[in-house]
Amino acid sequence: MLAALAGTARDLGRLQEIGAVLLRYGFGDFARRLGIQLPWRRAEAASAMEAPARVRHALQDLGPTFVKLGQILATRVDLFAPEWIAEFEKLQDQAPPALWEEVRAQLVEDLGAAPEEVFADFEPVPVAAGSVAQVHRAKLADGTRVAVKVRRPGIEPVVEADLRLLARLAALLEAHVEGFARFHPREVVRQFTHTLRAELDLAAECRNAERVAQSFRDQPAIVVPQVYWAWTGTRMNVQAFVEGTPSRDPAALAAAGLDRRVLAQRGAQAMLKMVLEDGFFHADPHPGNLFYLPGNRVAFIDFGMVGHLSERRRDELTRLLNGLVGRDTDDVTDVLLDWAGGGRVAQARLSADIDAFINRYHGAALKDLRMGAMLADMTALLREHSLALPADLALVLKACATLETYGRELDPQFDMVGEAAPFLRAATLARSGPAALAQRGWRAASALAGIAGELPQDLRELIRSARSGRLQMHVDLTSLQSFGRQVDTSANRLAIGIVTAALIVGSAIVMTIESGPQLFGLPLFGSVGFAGALVGGAWLFVSILRSGGGR
Repeated sequence: MLAALAGTARDLGRLQEIGAVLLRYGFGDFARRLGIQLPWRRAEAASAMEAPARVRHALQDLGPTFVKLGQILATRVDLFAPEWIAEFEKLQDQAPPALWEEVRAQLVEDLGAAPEEVFADFEPVPVAAGSVAQVHRAKLADGTRVAVKVRRPGIEPVVEADLRLLARLAALLEAHVEGFARFHPREVVRQFTHTLRAELDLAAECRNAERVAQSFRDQPAIVVPQVYWAWTGTRMNVQAFVEGTPSRDPAALAAAGLDRRVLAQRGAQAMLKMVLEDGFFHADPHPGNLFYLPGNRVAFIDFGMVGHLSERRRDELTRLLNGLVGRDTDDVTDVLLDWAGGGRVAQARLSADIDAFINRYHGAALKDLRMGAMLADMTALLREHSLALPADLALVLKACATLETYGRELDPQFDMVGEAAPFLRAATLARSGPAALAQRGWRAASALAGIAGELPQDLRELIRSARSGRLQMHVDLTSLQSFGRQVDTSANRLAIGIVTAALIVGSAIVMTIESGPQLFGLPLFGSVGFAGALVGGAWLFVSILRSGGGR
């Protein structure tokens, strides 16, 4: 099935690699259902592991694209149970470094000269190596220490082949595998494709960094590395090297004389500003991307994965968080139903479950509320009702929960809800203030005026089409089309089977007649009939095997 859709020989080769990994971790039957032809053998190494662990190991063995996919899936707390999220979070973006000879050759192409000639000092051994790129320390001519990030040589064709296969796989799973539609595989793959292609463009990462730096230009406590555009392009970038204290090293924080409570507050406030005010945020604030500097400054690095929130989405998020903190069942239910779109939801049951969920926290002081726990409970409720968060909001909730975890590691008394309250109040006031109401009213009036202006022309077109007999109604019934193709295939098999049976019977009768032309001592027409029956039977056998044994 999937093999039939692979567009090039390269994709077919990659498909066989994917099938071999699936077989290794006990997913051979799944590979065969996708049409990947593999020799049968037992996957003994996978037998002792639970399914989430096997999936995580398979993703890791499949390489950069699938490691990144697992990291995206780790943000979908609304789709996967905690045990799956825990396994996906173990997919570290770490890999052995690429061969220096290949990296150096690519750097010569991009720089126009050897890196030793461009930089005053360049360290061939990387300080960090990920699945997409690796980072080398270097010095500019003026002695400035910089981080040179280099994309892995030859990675782009492999990633593009994987993305094509993932898109086809997602469409097949959503259309043909019961229960997969609720996971919105095509939307997950679409979001993942956009994120990964952006991450392959190392210049885009620097544009993201400068956008965030501009937002914090008046807040010196938040640091974003400077970009050196003279040496930055699609396959490499150069940024100031951040030498700070890692976020998960308490002894180093104490030795540096840093105030852990202030660091927790500043990190949370920076993230909340990015999400609720700017609508553009660092979507992967894990410990490797956060460093603390003298003066209790917080440095964010690596803006390869960022999130975007439209004004409408920020309004919805503000309503949701206000509803959770203020225990407003109706507001929370309305927002979740809006996110459900056209999906079928038992609204009364959902409202009752949300009411019970909010009552669980009734009477607790704001400082005692744990936003991460609340969001985890809410996403479990979403899974129970087969609801999924919009992809952009899944990144937000995951980032907020992660930041609260790190905040509490720095300061056990850290209050994420308290830190969020001023931002929520400001966002609510901005949303319901006179200027915002006037702006929304003007937009609505403009849209209505546009519709009213085009209405006469639309009516004329409708009447003209009806009079000329060109008015048509199109109903897209994908499931019926699939059923029709299955019926058509079955009818073809039945017809071939009948013809084959008729050839066998007819040829057997002709064989009893001694007169007429012969071939090798046998009646010619009988031999031709048996040959035709053999071809028809072989086609029928292969067709049944390719369909999965008739399933």
